[in-house]
Amino acid sequence: MAERKPHNQTWESFAEQQIRAAEEAGAFSKLPGLGKPIPGIDAPLEENWWVKQKLQSERMTVPAPLVQARLDIERTRQEIADLKTEEIVRGKLEALRKRVLEAIMSPLPSPPVVVLPIDVNEELRRWRDARKNLRQAEQGT
Repeated sequence: MAERKPHNQTWESFAEQQIRAAEEAGAFSKLPGLGKPIPGIDAPLEENWWVKQKLQSERMTVPAPLVQARLDIERTRQEIADLKTEEIVRGKLEALRKRVLEAIMSPLPSPPVVVLPIDVNEELRRWRDARKNLRQAEQGT
């Protein structure tokens, strides 16, 4: 974008003007895939589709540490939902916390993925709340 939006013009009309100018300059005439269908446009999205797509676009066979940590967090949260004792859940969360910290500290390159350290006590609180809600729902039916 070469210029700033004038005060007396709406964002919509300003954007349309910029698009028209780019079209006239031929900015869109030689884009890859022009006139071809978008691959996978009608395919249903799977879990973590964006991670798989990123790995393919980067031609990576092993996920970068932060991507793997993100997947690991999601997988562990799903896994602990079915666990029965707090001791087992705490063990899983402590192991997850260690793996996430290792990924955050890793010198290996990674795409810009935000991964924060795991707060074991907060995750345990969420697990307890979910178990309590499940028990209440079971008793109420």
